[in-house]
Amino acid sequence: MVDLTQYLWIVWLVFVVVCVIIEVLTLEFTFMMVAAGSLIGGLGTNLLGAEWWVQILAAAVISGLLLFTIRPMLLKLLHRGDEPALTNVDALRGMAGRVTTGFSETTGFVKLANGETWTARLAPEHETLTLAEGDRVVVTRIDGATAEVAPRERSETP
Repeated sequence: MVDLTQYLWIVWLVFVVVCVIIEVLTLEFTFMMVAAGSLIGGLGTNLLGAEWWVQILAAAVISGLLLFTIRPMLLKLLHRGDEPALTNVDALRGMAGRVTTGFSETTGFVKLANGETWTARLAPEHETLTLAEGDRVVVTRIDGATAEVAPRERSETP
């Protein structure tokens, strides 16, 4: 009769490989910690000749320790310096542009640095100014489909 526990090391290796494959697909360090715990605790104690239940217990304890100690540090290190990228109209605030059609009263058209042409109006604090074609502006806010702009200071770089 064959003792299947002598082939348990193969089960540990297969389990570690499966965890690594899942980790590559998820990229959250969870299955990597389980794989490391299984490799160190499960396969390591198997090679030392421990009973099967000791192997499972060691793998579970080491995996748990790795999950709650190393994984948070790795995630913090991975996401360090991440600032959410501005999208949609939030990304337009502060963008430079040029007046394409002179402003009549307080409205006109501007072409922004990203190539989009927007209907624009002067910001309330600059309503007394007049803007001509070619003047540089900066977007102060977006109100619906209208960009609110202010003249760009001459001291700023183009």
